[in-house]
Amino acid sequence: MSEQRPPFPPFTEATAKQKVRAAEDGWNNRNPEKVALAYTIDSHWRNRVEFFNGRAEIAGFLQHKWAAELDYRLIKELWAYTDNRIAVRFAYEWCDGSGQWYRSYGNENWEFDENGLMKVRRASINDLPISDSERKFHWPLGPRPAEHPGLSELDL
Repeated sequence: MSEQRPPFPPFTEATAKQKVRAAEDGWNNRNPEKVALAYTIDSHWRNRVEFFNGRAEIAGFLQHKWAAELDYRLIKELWAYTDNRIAVRFAYEWCDGSGQWYRSYGNENWEFDENGLMKVRRASINDLPISDSERKFHWPLGPRPAEHPGLSELDL
């Protein structure tokens, strides 16, 4: 039996939102090996100016990312969807080793296989240094609580 990750394409607005929230929750748990299982074995990524192919490279990238981006908290929001594609916008806050906080903004384009695994991810991201007082993501590490506002409610 093939690996499966519901919901499956073709997406509706409801299933696209479900897919986006599942991705957000996974990334907020910061477990590289588990997150990599949401992607096809031969998944292709562009993340900023870096390119990755396959789960092993994805997991290695995420391990390095979360070792450098401390106190990482992410919010994703559905932007658009079609049969097997989803576009999201996102923001995440993190702190570097010197104590400097950042808010990183971006957009991702996703393409899924018939089993609901992501086979293509293209991410464009910009980093903005912020002060501790400008932070907006204050929940405990892990998935964002259901009652915490999303990007639109935070005017991001």
